[in-house]
Amino acid sequence: MAETTTQTPNAPQKERAEQTQPERLRGGVFFTPRVDIVETDNELTLYADLPGARPEDVDLRYEQGELTLHGRVQPRQPERAALLNEYEVGDFYRAFQIHESIDASKIGADFKNGVLTIHLPKMEQVKPRQITVRGA
Repeated sequence: MAETTTQTPNAPQKERAEQTQPERLRGGVFFTPRVDIVETDNELTLYADLPGARPEDVDLRYEQGELTLHGRVQPRQPERAALLNEYEVGDFYRAFQIHESIDASKIGADFKNGVLTIHLPKMEQVKPRQITVRGA
């Protein structure tokens, strides 16, 4: 037997809002960095473009199956007024759900020339292995 509920036609409905943007702790713009992900037998490698960020301004965290990337970009202080500004300055934010086949204790990252490279090694039991076939 199905349960029924009675609703008042004009009663306001609660909407469940999912957070799609990070909470802003300071004013400014947040960008979603462009990312390439490459898979090999041993790991996933994630390449994220963070132009204008410095290694010490990148906060990379793994918690409860989620990898969170937050890069702060310091505002530029031009000595003179710019003639043209096409590059907007702002912080970077992106979050990824990580599969349980990744060995979280071995996640590592490098930052060079504005590109963050994140190594997500696979657990030994999920790596493909060659099985020898013997003749009878």
